[in-house]
Amino acid sequence: MCKLLFLQHLYNLSDEKVKEEASLNLAYMYFIGINPEDSLPDKSLLSKFRAQRLEESTLDEIITEIVRQCVEKGIVEGKSVSIDATHIEANTIKKTPERLMKHLGRKIIKTYAEETSQNLEDIPVVPDYKEIEDHKEAKAIMKEYLEIVIDQAERNISTKEQKTAEAIKKAKEILNDPKFINQKGIRSLIDEDARVGRKSKTQDFFGYKTEFVMTTNERIITSVKTADGAYTDGSHTKEMLEGTKKTGIAVEEVYGDKAYFRKSILDDIEEMKSKAFIPVSTSAYRIDESEYTYNKDSDEWQCSQENTTINKKHYKYKSKTREKEGYKYYFEMSQCKACHKHDECAKKSARKILIVGLNAAEFYEISQYQKTEEFKEKYKKRASIEGKNAELKRFHGLCRARGYGLISVSKQSKLAAIAVNIKRIAAIVSSFLSSFKGILEMTDYFLHLSKFLAIYREKGPVFHWSQNVPMAFMASLLRKLFFTWPLRL
Repeated sequence: MCKLLFLQHLYNLSDEKVKEEASLNLAYMYFIGINPEDSLPDKSLLSKFRAQRLEESTLDEIITEIVRQCVEKGIVEGKSVSIDATHIEANTIKKTPERLMKHLGRKIIKTYAEETSQNLEDIPVVPDYKEIEDHKEAKAIMKEYLEIVIDQAERNISTKEQKTAEAIKKAKEILNDPKFINQKGIRSLIDEDARVGRKSKTQDFFGYKTEFVMTTNERIITSVKTADGAYTDGSHTKEMLEGTKKTGIAVEEVYGDKAYFRKSILDDIEEMKSKAFIPVSTSAYRIDESEYTYNKDSDEWQCSQENTTINKKHYKYKSKTREKEGYKYYFEMSQCKACHKHDECAKKSARKILIVGLNAAEFYEISQYQKTEEFKEKYKKRASIEGKNAELKRFHGLCRARGYGLISVSKQSKLAAIAVNIKRIAAIVSSFLSSFKGILEMTDYFLHLSKFLAIYREKGPVFHWSQNVPMAFMASLLRKLFFTWPLRL
């Protein structure tokens, strides 16, 4: 079953199509380990196996074991990893709160009628919310309508109407969630786990986010986590890096984009005795370095007019909505008053007071290092993960969810990761084989394989993998060489 799922995500096939291909394609049969006359399980069994029997933890173990064996065999030798998140569109459309409340009311009415063979009485006509221009008013009217339906249903049901009671309970849970009315909570009754997330400042999406850790040199995925679309990038960084270390990779360098520039993430990376290569984010560090420089030895800031701070005080601000904490650095007053930029800089104050965050001094040092050629050259390694994201989306179906719910999308992401890993490992192994042709000439297995794949010449085997060789053959080669445990599941 697992092998069928690997093939499915390797070639981005449906359940029906992968069964059809596996019953006709000899390469698929060879990989799965069946004969042409053998029968395959029904497509419904494949779906049940994926949904009910295949655990996420099992897929995590397969990913870890494959990478561990790659490290053991010398396929993965790099000590740097990159982390990034990509969005996955839900397999449904998002609905407005008004439309959801209409469906919830209809569900209660329909379920009650099916269980009691009677219709709910005193139910008002469903309001036409589309005709109401004011969005807030439309939500209030639909909420009032749904509350009336819930109230009438609760008055009429007995202990026998369990399905109606469940529909009422679900409607109440959704209504009581403050995020729902603000359009930040549930947006679909088909896929209740999907959420609205942001691609950019002007563009959003509805679905999920999948986060990957990948080796920068070999481009092998070592860890995968999936969350709803509202997920904040980097929330699982520590857990994912620890999972990567379990594979045997000695992580010395961690690459990420600006979304990962947070104090907690930087501390976690440092705690692992690794070095972070993450650009400074303006949301975390807002010092204008063209105007101010910092001396860490004296803990002083100096402005562009060479005036230096003489005092520092800690401050803490708390309101109903947020809490801020940091330091206030006070510049020397007489120099500020005599400065020709006083009115522009200090405005109505006698001297300039520079307000910075708790970690401004540390972030300043990081910012200075990131201006060096060493950082710029090393940071080029991060770009490889963008290509991997594109590969997963374009060729392995990760641009859109196949099923519904977080667990389903998480399994899809991990199966896709295994597929691209198999593909990448096959490419690396084939390059190894071409490098050691002397050994291959002495190996009957590879001579036979070369003949079988029609890449044999009179002078000996051609140590080159043709583009026409099916990927399944390369995956089966991996099975024979290394990966027997995970592919037997």
